[in-house]
Amino acid sequence: MQDNEILALYASGDSRAVTESEAQYGGYCARIARNILDNSHEADICVHDALADATPHSSTKKLGVFLAKATRELAIGRFKARMSAKRGDSLYQTTLDELNECVPAGSTGFGSGFDDDTESARLGASVNRYLRKQRGEVRDLFICRYFYGDSIGEITRRFGLSESRVNAILRRTRAGLRKHLEKEGVRL
Repeated sequence: MQDNEILALYASGDSRAVTESEAQYGGYCARIARNILDNSHEADICVHDALADATPHSSTKKLGVFLAKATRELAIGRFKARMSAKRGDSLYQTTLDELNECVPAGSTGFGSGFDDDTESARLGASVNRYLRKQRGEVRDLFICRYFYGDSIGEITRRFGLSESRVNAILRRTRAGLRKHLEKEGVRL
């Protein structure tokens, strides 16, 4: 089924929207949630909840991106709840620690974590402007690591780069992002 057909099902309140979304984007969303939570069962729950609770706007053009963001936000919320009692040593915690070098504390969800939605939107727009200026490979590495939550090992295999090269690119990109955010007046 095409996105526009699935969106029409959501708009009409048809329960087949969830089934069709699962068939089309379930694996994609599950990968994101598993990378954050490091737990298949919890990831499946996040995907199911994201698809069942989805309320795409009539202006939604890319349903997969919309559902990925919804799944990611639920997974981040679940992760934060799990880690509130104790600090974890998970892959997602590692990526959060890396991002703390360059983005305001509590905002590493790129759109979640700020009390003020205006500040959150401003950060997201600034990060997007910075990434659009980067070479395709640099942008792709950054997104794989910090949006999808891929491990360095997964990224090295996908891009055919050494671990040290991937780490160096990500380190330079984070440093560049920090400078970019400072220039744009984002609170760090």
